[in-house]
Amino acid sequence: MITRYLIFAILLCLLTQVGCTSLPFQPGSNQPVSTFTPGGALPTAIPGTPLAGEVITPNPDGELINTTQTPEGAILNVWLPPEFDPEGNSPASQLLKARLDEFVAEHPGVGLEVRVKALDGPGGLLDALAAAKAAAPLALPDLVLLPRPLLESAALKGLLSPYDGLSSLVDDPSWFEYARQLAHLKGSSYGMPFVGDAMVMAYHPSAIGNIPNSLEASISLGEVLLFPATDPQALFTLSNYLTTGESLQDAEGRPSLDKDTLTNILEIYQRASLAGVMPYWITQYSNDAQVWEAFKGEQFPMAVTWASTYLEQKLKEPADLSFAPLPTPEGTPFTLATGWSWALAGQDTEHRALSVSLAEFLVEKDFLAAYTDAAGYLPPRVDALQGWQDAHLRQMVEQISYSAQLMPTADLISSIGPALEQAVVDVLKAQSDPQSAAQAAIDQVNQP
Repeated sequence: MITRYLIFAILLCLLTQVGCTSLPFQPGSNQPVSTFTPGGALPTAIPGTPLAGEVITPNPDGELINTTQTPEGAILNVWLPPEFDPEGNSPASQLLKARLDEFVAEHPGVGLEVRVKALDGPGGLLDALAAAKAAAPLALPDLVLLPRPLLESAALKGLLSPYDGLSSLVDDPSWFEYARQLAHLKGSSYGMPFVGDAMVMAYHPSAIGNIPNSLEASISLGEVLLFPATDPQALFTLSNYLTTGESLQDAEGRPSLDKDTLTNILEIYQRASLAGVMPYWITQYSNDAQVWEAFKGEQFPMAVTWASTYLEQKLKEPADLSFAPLPTPEGTPFTLATGWSWALAGQDTEHRALSVSLAEFLVEKDFLAAYTDAAGYLPPRVDALQGWQDAHLRQMVEQISYSAQLMPTADLISSIGPALEQAVVDVLKAQSDPQSAAQAAIDQVNQP
């Protein structure tokens, strides 16, 4: 009996690691859980007490077990990252909360428990899913919102269930192609796309008359084009490389780079550096936040950034700010995209159909139109984008979304990104010529 109590105590300790978190509290701490019920206030759970709908009762042998009381029906557990917290003060948060309330109202007897969890760190989404799967499968969320890299990791670790055979919506023709790619992994559908994002070029209209669609046009323009030159993922350079149609893998699926293609791109960078368009000092920027901070001061006219960064700023301060597709080596429309998807993680097969219904309810085109417009993300559905009121913005997002391709897998980026970063730095700082820099990257990536 002592052993049984000891096991239960260990399980309780593990469960506290997958508890809910919410800013400004530290990830991993237990915080109140929002329970959605139609027509009433949202009750909260007190840290250290059973979760809403959960009771702890002794079995006939005296061993403590967890059971869930659902006298009125099912309680679906939903996990969200902080930026999608439905209890926030933003218009997007209010829209999401209202949508969740609407689902509950349309499904009598169904309740929702929404937990806000940090993306990484102790108790982060992926660690919490793994811990719950190992120690307390019934504590897994029925539905969890994941960015593409975490979706990949969770699916490959067996922490998610596919939508295959459960929903035809994931194969609907209304999705942009990058969103269709976003949902799929290893031949199965593991996500219901919720919001998208893509790399774009932000610019100040007062400083730029003719918007360059190619890197050569940017060089002719002679204005600085900011981008995170020391980004370890080298996403801008990866995008330029993939624009050519080259693959990042050989016939056996191993990471691979083509020397001629990479050399051509680095030669363009070298000319851009000499023209002052890609000066050596942009190697001080390693991420999007640093680039945006420098760009928003209006000293520099153009910057490579993410659509969500631009849209968020546009909502706050619309003056002298616009965006366009990325300039590419040959002017061919192309960009890399990513996004967030609703994934199935729960083990309760009786909840599965309800979880799929909730995911479909949260990606309905009219709701997505309103939500993405308010949240500053790209609608993953063509018909949802048609609901945006700003015609110019809608046209630009449509052009970018149709030219978007899903980012390479996290493993592939981690294998190739650092080598590309070093090649870019060596060329911009004139420490190496394009041919030698390309060869060094090839030697690092193309391992036998």
